[in-house]
Amino acid sequence: MLAVSALLASGCGGGARQDAHEAKGSFPVKVDLAIFPVRQAVARPTSLILRVRNTGSATVPNLAVTLDSLNYAEDFAELAAAQRPIWAIERGPGTIPKRPAQSAAVSPSGGGQTNYVNTWAFGPLAPGQAKTFRWAVVPLKPGLHLVHYRIAAGLSGNATAVSASGGPVQGTFIVHIAGAPPPTQVNPNTGKVVPGTYPPTP
Repeated sequence: MLAVSALLASGCGGGARQDAHEAKGSFPVKVDLAIFPVRQAVARPTSLILRVRNTGSATVPNLAVTLDSLNYAEDFAELAAAQRPIWAIERGPGTIPKRPAQSAAVSPSGGGQTNYVNTWAFGPLAPGQAKTFRWAVVPLKPGLHLVHYRIAAGLSGNATAVSASGGPVQGTFIVHIAGAPPPTQVNPNTGKVVPGTYPPTP
C-alpha cells in the first residue's frame, strides 16, 4: 500500500499553540481498505480510497491522512511553479461545506482539508470505529508512479498512529498511467458506455 511524507504546517504569528489541547500518546489503528487502481489512463477519472479503523481502547484525537507523490518537479525554464500535478484532485475527502451563496465549487477540497501539506483530517475516532477517506482524481501524467500515504492520530505530532507491531501506519500504491484512455462506445441497445468502438472494428 503506501509510505508517506511528514506533516508540514505553515507558521502562524501570535496565538495559542495548535498542539495545546492535543492528547499525547500512541493510538493503534489499522487500514481496513486501500484501493487505487493499478492501471489508469490520462483524463479517465478514478478514486483513491482508504478506510482506517481504531483498533485501540482510546479515542484517536484527530484521524488524519497525508498523501505524497501526487505531484512531480518540472525543470523547464520560466515555469510559474516547478511542482506539476500527476493527478488533479477533483474532490477531497469529507462533506463539502455549504457555501454562503448559491454557487458551484470547482474541484471542492472536501470537509477534511487542512492547512497542512497534502493532509486531510476527520476529527476524533472512537474505539472500534472506522472512517473512509475518498479522493476523486483525474490522472494527468503518463508513466509509472508511486503514491505514498501515512496515517496520523493528530496534526501536531503529540498523538501518533501506530500499527499492531508499534510501527508507523503507511503504505504505497504502484500505478501505471497510460497516455490515452482506452476506446469506449455507447451500446445502442442499453445506452451504457462500454469498452470498444462503434460500429465494432471487423
